[in-house]
Amino acid sequence: VQLQASGGGLVQAGGSLRLSCAASGRASSRYGMGWFRQAPGKEREFVAAISSSGGSTNYAVSVKGRFTISRDNAKNTLYLQMNSLKPDDTAVYYCAAGGSIATDAAWYTLWGQGTQVTVSS
Repeated sequence: VQLQASGGGLVQAGGSLRLSCAASGRASSRYGMGWFRQAPGKEREFVAAISSSGGSTNYAVSVKGRFTISRDNAKNTLYLQMNSLKPDDTAVYYCAAGGSIATDAAWYTLWGQGTQVTVSS
């Protein structure tokens, strides 16, 4: 399974973006999947995760209520709808696949290449 993230860009504070992560291979529907982000000079941090069926989700406190993770297994695609964006959300966003919806990046074995999100104030 390979992952390809897209949808990043430049947006003003308060705006919205939707990230997508296309997974090659039908086996992707067996994986829990997540989004992580890394800002310049900072460590990679957990954003959100979703179970293989889509029935369970997990969010970082900093994005809960603003971001929504979802997936379409028929299209082998993971999404992250980001609303009410803040300058602090500026980072490279990575999608990942693993066996759970853990917040620890070590649980994820497959990673996409990242897409840049920049939020201007």
